[in-house]
Amino acid sequence: MSDRLPFRPKKLASTIRLAAITRAELPQFLKSASAAQRRYAEQSGFKAGSGEFLALPARAGGIDRVVVGVPAQESPDGAGGLFWSWAGLPMRLPAGSYRLDPEPQDPQLATRIAVAWGIGSYVFDRYRKAARAPAQLVWPARADRAAATALIEADAFARDLINTPAEDMGPGELADAARAMARELGMQAKVTVGEALRAQGYNLIHAVGRAAAREPRLIELNWGDARHPRVTIVGKGVCFDTGGLGIKPDAGMKLMKKDMGGAAHALALARLVVQAKLKVRLQVLVPAVENSVSGNSVRPLDVIRSKAGLTVEIGHTDAEGRLILADAFARAGEERPELMVDFATLTGAARVALGPDLPALFCNDDTLARDLLTTGLEQNDPMWLMPLWQAYRPRIDSKVADLNNVSDSPFAGASIAALFLQAFVPAGVKWAHIDLLAWSPWARPGRPEGAMLQTVRSAFALLSRRYAA
Repeated sequence: MSDRLPFRPKKLASTIRLAAITRAELPQFLKSASAAQRRYAEQSGFKAGSGEFLALPARAGGIDRVVVGVPAQESPDGAGGLFWSWAGLPMRLPAGSYRLDPEPQDPQLATRIAVAWGIGSYVFDRYRKAARAPAQLVWPARADRAAATALIEADAFARDLINTPAEDMGPGELADAARAMARELGMQAKVTVGEALRAQGYNLIHAVGRAAAREPRLIELNWGDARHPRVTIVGKGVCFDTGGLGIKPDAGMKLMKKDMGGAAHALALARLVVQAKLKVRLQVLVPAVENSVSGNSVRPLDVIRSKAGLTVEIGHTDAEGRLILADAFARAGEERPELMVDFATLTGAARVALGPDLPALFCNDDTLARDLLTTGLEQNDPMWLMPLWQAYRPRIDSKVADLNNVSDSPFAGASIAALFLQAFVPAGVKWAHIDLLAWSPWARPGRPEGAMLQTVRSAFALLSRRYAA
């Protein structure tokens, strides 16, 4: 994927200088400019607002430099902050080559600018040629190129998977992508398919996916030294969700190609962990299914025995993500991980509560939750802590089985789903569940409409601190 990186190793004769200034720095900057440039800036109404830019003319014609307005400090929620100001530039600046002038002296800032530039350059061009190429940036001198490249490529890898329609990204294609990544990174891969799932006790995964023409799968990747702590990453891989017999309306089904977004996030985080060679014994689990409709679809009030041995009554066939994750959690429990993180496009309730930009975090360990929230703010990759409110646990009791997969109440849907999952978390395992959208429903600078990677940079920052190589 490195051929997609929007960077040049060194400046060219045609490289344009790029200066970042705040509103407060604008008067002093204009004093250093020529009289003609000052007049041009004043006539253009340039105020150095966040994300605003101005191309200053050179005396001999052409562009002397581009001035970019940036905020004085990062905003807590990332809105209009430094990161997204930089990410918005590659597709807004005229195509060409740019270099930072002056160069940032802080390596962390230089790396962050490079990551933002790379993420903001993403284009999904599998089915049609891109309308334009992103502007190129000369690598900031003090940036950690390897770290920035890994983050940018993980972001593009996941967004490509999510943006690809279900016709070309079914359970088999998702498994192929995971296998290809495993070969690239030296990971072990195992895929359990179809009837083999039921033979091994993965009855919930099988039940959800059995109605589709494309067989369900459990993808498992492993990597690392057996002496290191076990860390497990789980991702929901519903490659398309019709709702099953509880079929969705057209509007609800329209974006269901992105219902495997959790799987894409899990694979992206795994890429980063392996490339950084963190001191972990990594396990990645992706239950991959298509929730479809046919004569053998799972039915409301069916009772399925899970891999963990708990029986589950199917209160609604459109609450399928938590079912397949439950079986994956049971597999994770067999290895007794120290830490388990799952990513899932799980509930509309989380989006109603927090909107598309703010994933919901549920966590059974206060220190882990606090650390994830902290890295989320540091990485401009936020999340919001939601309650595992045990008083709601009786809402998923069943009269005929150990659990029902839904509540009989419309309240607290995201918490109810998390409580269902918690029933399958192995005792003593620290667990974080991230309920996210994986999609930008509207275009903004640096974030076009389409797939959006969320909380992966935060989770990786946390793992890097805990398990540094």
